[in-house]
Amino acid sequence: MKERFSDILHDSKPVLVDFFAEWCGPCKVQAPVLKEVKSDIGDQVRIIKIDVDRSPAVAQQYSVSGVPTLILFLNGQPVWRQSGVATKKQLVDVIRQHI
Repeated sequence: MKERFSDILHDSKPVLVDFFAEWCGPCKVQAPVLKEVKSDIGDQVRIIKIDVDRSPAVAQQYSVSGVPTLILFLNGQPVWRQSGVATKKQLVDVIRQHI
């Protein structure tokens, strides 16, 4: 069974959402950075990817106009967001502030 996006956002741990597109060059740069972040932080954060071309309503709901856009949610609420590529250090620091 596929989890609903709103249910995922209300997880008890922080959820980092990567809004991306297959055709986006910077998004391809961001992907391995997210893998490194996940290996550093492990199960303390959930990282999910949303393809804006496949889920335009979700992208519109969170006013995502450029990709990549990263949004960190805590208890369903956005607590941090950035458009453009984020570094591993940036992401680890932001996530640790909310764990």
